[in-house]
Amino acid sequence: MSHGTRSQGPIADGRHAVVVGGGLAGITTALALADAGVRVTLLEGRPRLGGLAFSFQRGELTVDNGQHVYLRCCTAYRWFLDRIGGAALAPLQDRLDVPVLDVARPEGHRLGRLRRDALPVPLHLGRSLATYPHLSLADRAKVGRAALALKGLDPADPALDAQDFGSWLAAHGQSARAVEALWDLVGVATLNAVAGDASLGLAAMVFKTGLLSDPGAADIGWARVPLGELHDRLARKALDSAGVRTEVRTRVTSVSQDDDGRWIVQVPGETLEADAVVLAVPQREAHDLLPAGALDAPERLLKIGTAPILNVHVVYDRKVLARPFFTALGTPVQWVFDRTEASGLREGQYLAVSQSAAQDEIDEPVAVLRERYLPELERLLPLTRGAEVRDFFVTRERTATFAPTPGVGLLRPGARTKASGLYLAGAWVATGWPATMESAVRSGVGAADAVLGALGRPRPHRLFEFREAA
Repeated sequence: MSHGTRSQGPIADGRHAVVVGGGLAGITTALALADAGVRVTLLEGRPRLGGLAFSFQRGELTVDNGQHVYLRCCTAYRWFLDRIGGAALAPLQDRLDVPVLDVARPEGHRLGRLRRDALPVPLHLGRSLATYPHLSLADRAKVGRAALALKGLDPADPALDAQDFGSWLAAHGQSARAVEALWDLVGVATLNAVAGDASLGLAAMVFKTGLLSDPGAADIGWARVPLGELHDRLARKALDSAGVRTEVRTRVTSVSQDDDGRWIVQVPGETLEADAVVLAVPQREAHDLLPAGALDAPERLLKIGTAPILNVHVVYDRKVLARPFFTALGTPVQWVFDRTEASGLREGQYLAVSQSAAQDEIDEPVAVLRERYLPELERLLPLTRGAEVRDFFVTRERTATFAPTPGVGLLRPGARTKASGLYLAGAWVATGWPATMESAVRSGVGAADAVLGALGRPRPHRLFEFREAA
């Protein structure tokens, strides 16, 4: 086993918890338990922490596997950034501002913006929608009425989970253009599904929380450094300081309970005993590790579908984009981010193209994707037409998120299992959120809360500060 370092943290009371999985959910669980004085061992099969939000080296480039953003309403992830000392490295916009390019429109009308004013909800978006060039006057009026209807929905209502968002939008007068130019523009990036494939409950949660709860709720934040700096290096440093024993390259082979109720976690070369175990791994892996009887219907975990995300990475010999990011209509291209500074590139510009709900492209050869996306970037960014492409590569996450399909809410379990001392965490558990970094952190907080309650330990106040964070 590859042993992590251990420094002075809170004094443990002899209770031991093992957290299986070193993604955001597992890191959060481990930090929360250690902060409460529990002795914690964190086990991760990969050689790094961070789960599906990580970085790797490609020559001199430091590359994120995919572009990850969060919103001001993501109070749990913001708490996480504060806890690991990384908030300054992933700042938020002062005010929501999303450039939207439409290549199908005349040159002078290609750029629209979705941005907010310093006005109360829903007036904060009124001027932006009223002047949004990518929708007709009739569509803009109908969007406003649909938004008000959406505001009246209860995302926790099980009936909403059974419906699809696309049908609801159609029933509320939303044209195909309105869905493309507004609802899917936001929804595909946050839900990883088009409206017709998404649960109305999850979609209502996203739009109510992000756009209709607080004027600043949808302000966008993203890492100005590689994700590995946050989710691996700084997270590891925080875990070490908290006294967590962190083991990477350590895959758990079995989890069982002995006759005395103690948990036995088996890894190659070592058997760990624990008072509590948290499985903070993907749903299929959790299913395979669950002992018999831990869930009433464990096969439900296997029915939670997955959805892919494709990322196209292009390095040009010169600067071709002046903005930090933009999104696009009338093209396969969804969101484009400038990752030049974060990657360490010294000359030219490095763009990352993030393609959610990429079922049709996830297995396409790199050569095919190159032929498809380079001409599209030329259509969107005129300065690319004289630029040399110095590198073109693709990263693929085939199971990037759980699929937010209608009915998925019935399949997502809570943190507690029927086995005393065994808990679940991960973006796929029942947090009420889609599969985001926010959901992962919230799940870790929920699992830690359940463990502390079972062990009779007080909950650290700061663990729950994010619930009231602005």
